[in-house]
Amino acid sequence: MKKSKVILIIVLSLVSFLGLKVYIDTINRTKVPGSSIIYIPSGKYLKYATFGFPELAADLIYLWAIQYYSDYSIPDRFDYLDHIFSITAELDPKYLDPYQIGAIIAIFEAKDLDIAFSILDRGFKKNPDQWLFPFLAGHYAQMLGNDFQLARSYYKKAMEIEGAPEFTERLYANAAFKSDDYQTAWEDWLDIYKNAPNERTRKIASNHLYNIKATVDKIALEEAVAKYKEKFGHNPETLNRLVEAGYIISVPKDLDDNDYVYDPETGEVSTAVIPWKR
Repeated sequence: MKKSKVILIIVLSLVSFLGLKVYIDTINRTKVPGSSIIYIPSGKYLKYATFGFPELAADLIYLWAIQYYSDYSIPDRFDYLDHIFSITAELDPKYLDPYQIGAIIAIFEAKDLDIAFSILDRGFKKNPDQWLFPFLAGHYAQMLGNDFQLARSYYKKAMEIEGAPEFTERLYANAAFKSDDYQTAWEDWLDIYKNAPNERTRKIASNHLYNIKATVDKIALEEAVAKYKEKFGHNPETLNRLVEAGYIISVPKDLDDNDYVYDPETGEVSTAVIPWKR
């Protein structure tokens, strides 16, 4: 008897949501842009109409959303993207797929990183044990937004969660280098080097430390070369001429104690080896 009641409730739930979908699909989108999204209430209130099966409702809306956002004939379909994925989050906070897919739709279809961050932030807030959400946000901030400071803040959150991959710390350190914060990058990579769990990680850290020092030295040397040229009308014949002219105290060497390669024709300074092939 009890089993038959449960089945009846499930059937009623399905009928209710299918009826809602049919009704929404009849709304003229040309009159109300994005109307099929507007008329879905927030998940907090919709939960009361699910007859105790909010997870089922989340499944239905998630599947409908994928279908809806795949319809390229709807020009305004992204206007309420964040809203629709907030509904699934309220109905079933532990349902992880919608957060990831919603962010992907926001980035690659709607071309809106802010919405992607909003969806992933919501996923992390409701699932603070899931390192994947801040990790993905950091990846998108770095690779697509070129916002390395934002990427670092997300990577840091991911690093603090048990189970986060070890390379997250390296991405965190590299984001500092990408943002031209060489001092912080040096400190981060040095810490990774000292605490490396294996020789491979230690070698990676060593290469990054080499690259950081080379970058800092290159900037300083080329700035000195530019000042020398401004005064004397030509590039110095050797880097030692910069010392003689008082622009630098001494000519630095790379992390392996090798001389840098200097081209007096262009004034460019480079390393004798590629950092990743040391």
